[in-house]
Amino acid sequence: MTFLGAAVGRWFPKGRPQTVTEGLLAVRRQLDKDRPLPDFLIVGAQRCGTSSLYKYLEAHPLVVPSLRKETHYFSHHHAKGEAWYRSHFPSRAYRTVVRRRHRREPLTFEATPAYLFHPWAAERAAALVSEAQIVVLLRNPVDRAFSHYHHSVRRGWEELPFEQAVAVEPERLAGHVERMASDPSYRSNDFLRYSYLARGFYADQLERWATHFPRERIHVLRTEDLFDRSMETYHGLLTFLGLPPSSPPELANHSYRGSSRPQGAPMPASVRHTLIEIFAPHNRRLSLFLGRDLGWDE
Repeated sequence: MTFLGAAVGRWFPKGRPQTVTEGLLAVRRQLDKDRPLPDFLIVGAQRCGTSSLYKYLEAHPLVVPSLRKETHYFSHHHAKGEAWYRSHFPSRAYRTVVRRRHRREPLTFEATPAYLFHPWAAERAAALVSEAQIVVLLRNPVDRAFSHYHHSVRRGWEELPFEQAVAVEPERLAGHVERMASDPSYRSNDFLRYSYLARGFYADQLERWATHFPRERIHVLRTEDLFDRSMETYHGLLTFLGLPPSSPPELANHSYRGSSRPQGAPMPASVRHTLIEIFAPHNRRLSLFLGRDLGWDE
């Protein structure tokens, strides 16, 4: 974190208000209008542990994170322009300080889980950060869908039972994807909130990113491995990024920090079985794309 960001972080230990963040961005644009762009992006998926991964990486001495985790620049803030996006990242002067301290070039990044699913994000990212490395975190799509549902319930967006919400998803999303594909400025809240199943069709999304970025610069992790085989998975990512080994102070699940894990009835076995069948052909395509079985169809 930069000097100014750290100072403001002490003033707002529970998180900066949006207005404060935008004020900081404006100041940073004035101080340095040509800040380097990110070296890598965490592009998703939503409800797959990107908050935890962001925390692990920002603890690395040679990683300087974006001012806030999610910029949404390549999704719904693209119209704000490149200067606005650059203001999220450390200045050249600050990167020089880090480089001199550790005698290696630091990396910077952001993590916006919506990018993987957004129809324009890959193309926009390739146009601006064509040399960036892409990190993708994927979770069993059945569990991801249920977690997404609970997230929508907590936010007050969802009132239907899970099984019914999944059943009406095609109706809720009808027309939104097509309009987003034809109109880059169109933003749909329904597309973001109710895409419980659609976001789990990972092969479609990865193939889109692979048309804009070389396959060797896309690193895919399983959420289950991030939490069950944390050190091995984390150090494998550091190798991919060209960073030296370094262990964060704590490899914990940060998704529920400051709040309790959502409570509620477990997913009925019959619903889980139905979703496993729905996702099975998509998971097979994903396994072919990755060259390995992800072990989710059980």
